[in-house]
Amino acid sequence: MELVKNTKKHEQYREEAKKLVAQMTLHEKCSQMLNWAVSIERLQIKAYNWWNEALHGVARAGVATVFPQAITMAGSFDEDLLEEVADAISTEGRAKYNNQQKYGDTDIYKGLTFWSPNVNIFRDPRWGRGHETFGEDPFLTGRLGVRFIQGIQGHDEKYLKGAACAKHFAVHSGPEDMRHYFNAEVSKTDLYETYLPAFKACVQEGKVEAVMGAYNRTNGEPCCGSKTLLLDILRKAWGFQGHVVSDCWAIKDFYQGHKVVDTALEAVAMAVNNGCDLNCGNLFACLEDAVNNGMIPEERIDEAVVNLYTTRMKLGTLGEVTDNPFDQITYLDADTAAMKALNLKTALKSVVLLKNEDNMLPLKLDKIKTIGVIGPNANSRKALVGNYEGTASEYVTVLEGIQEYVGDKARVLYSEGCHLYKDKVENLAVENDRMSEVKGICEYSDVVICCMGLDAGLEGEEGDEGNQYASGDKPNLNLPGLQQKVLDVVAASGKPTILVLLSGSALAINQAEKEIPAILYGGYPGAQGGRAIAKILFGDSCPEGKLPITFYRTTEELPEFTDYAMKGRTYRYMKEEALYPFGYGLSYTEFSLKNTIISSDTVSNEGITIETDITNVGDCDGAQTVQVYIKVEQDGTPNAQLKGVKKVFLQKGETKHVTLHVKEEDFGLYQEDKKVIHKGNYRIYVGTCQPDSRSIALTKQKPEEFVVCTLEEYFIEEI
Repeated sequence: MELVKNTKKHEQYREEAKKLVAQMTLHEKCSQMLNWAVSIERLQIKAYNWWNEALHGVARAGVATVFPQAITMAGSFDEDLLEEVADAISTEGRAKYNNQQKYGDTDIYKGLTFWSPNVNIFRDPRWGRGHETFGEDPFLTGRLGVRFIQGIQGHDEKYLKGAACAKHFAVHSGPEDMRHYFNAEVSKTDLYETYLPAFKACVQEGKVEAVMGAYNRTNGEPCCGSKTLLLDILRKAWGFQGHVVSDCWAIKDFYQGHKVVDTALEAVAMAVNNGCDLNCGNLFACLEDAVNNGMIPEERIDEAVVNLYTTRMKLGTLGEVTDNPFDQITYLDADTAAMKALNLKTALKSVVLLKNEDNMLPLKLDKIKTIGVIGPNANSRKALVGNYEGTASEYVTVLEGIQEYVGDKARVLYSEGCHLYKDKVENLAVENDRMSEVKGICEYSDVVICCMGLDAGLEGEEGDEGNQYASGDKPNLNLPGLQQKVLDVVAASGKPTILVLLSGSALAINQAEKEIPAILYGGYPGAQGGRAIAKILFGDSCPEGKLPITFYRTTEELPEFTDYAMKGRTYRYMKEEALYPFGYGLSYTEFSLKNTIISSDTVSNEGITIETDITNVGDCDGAQTVQVYIKVEQDGTPNAQLKGVKKVFLQKGETKHVTLHVKEEDFGLYQEDKKVIHKGNYRIYVGTCQPDSRSIALTKQKPEEFVVCTLEEYFIEEI
């Protein structure tokens, strides 16, 4: 019913937009296709800047809740949570927008068109922008992306709460320093099995309002002017009805970087004629000349502006609006106590327990007198938030969270330990100038908590201010600077040690895996992150996160960064054993699955329903993620792939019945120009981790296994 209503609403707004566009001159129409669309007073059209960011909170426009970074939230494996967070983000977006409009503020980052989520696949851990994504898996990325979009856009029958944007379309994941001229060459199989599924889900299920093109070329075509991507796939095959926006200043790369055309006018014509409606940047300032020179038909300009105005009308920011419920949201609805509580809850659900030898965690405060906290990320606000962040009214670092939790029950000793990436903290000092302090803290502490990793100054977008690796990509998977040396000294002290790792990507912490008894991966846990980590360390909350990425053992096992073939990449195609696998995460309690059944032993268009009973058989309340993987039993096919997730909270001793459904298409693989259901056997794995040997060894849990089959090969989709 909702789909019918939304379709009708969309068509009504389109007709109104067409009537408005029909009254405009060519000059006026072209002026609306830049992100800084000017006002047209004679038609009562206000100025509007389309550029706003909301990757993990409303960004770059003052105070707003700074939730955990996208990659960290992905660790929750919780679709419902992602929609709840996105709904909160759009509430704050409306609160800020309504206040800004009241005072005539239409600047950049002040609109309701949020250029989020980033649903690119984190195919290589060196990619600096990987922490903006939901990880390396197309299925999980699609599920979380859809629910994030639904949270941003809302479920009102008439108006969008905000407009989401799926980016960067498509086949985009570094290298950052080559993105303005790089050609990502990809097979049709990898394109359709890895790089496109999340976008397709966002378009067809999430009904995302906008799609942003990528900087690079894909198979020779610049993405922001790609007939294959924007017309053949997005519009024709998938039926996308929203608007397409370029990445910022990407269109000038057509002639400056990619050199597929010679002039700015040719670049503009290529972008617009192939489906780009909006230019983030300034190159569309020459649109009028391109039309007058016969390079772009005016009808295409009309279509683009209608697409854009349809979005503005859906938002209730254009035309006569008297009944928009989101206009009632006020400035006081942002940065509330409830928002802070949701932020804390999100961080608690996203932290991953990687190691807990001899149940060292949770710590028992009544048996500790002195706690050492060491490391460059221990008291770092920057290590909490990742990039594309807003400004929080309160930040709680790991050190502050521990100090707050402990109060006067124990003494907390702190040392930065070392610089994040340099060989000294003070420029005039000798190398390793905090080591004596580290040794002193170890001597007097009953337990030592080391907080190491990265921040968005080391991994991020090309050109970000302060990025120490210049391009934003990591050169390798090692802990930077002297961090490993400090960890070695702490481990050698013999004191019980916990490593808290804050980073937006995988690090090869092989030595820590050997010598540190307990390891928490906090990701970039948001402005409340330190409070969340303290609660987990001391047992107020039970860890429940799972890794949305693979932790590799070495940089050397990775294929070339510029190679976009999936062979050897991510848990789906890797041959080496992971240090910590995708989908892995420990708990303080234990769970068992029993009475697992499947609805059929053959694949059909009805798919297969899986039912199981999960019980918390441990000593504390906690949450667990039931995971379903499918393996096609044929040579040359991917490893078992995630095709179902369900997060379940259970009090100790409680049992819940869980039902999941895998679709027929979840068994298919792309072969040439078809998605094929192969003849033969398929293995379905149902458990709380991957069915690989490393996950089983780490968790001491083996997923249940079922075999289903098909008697003949058939195809379910042509491409």
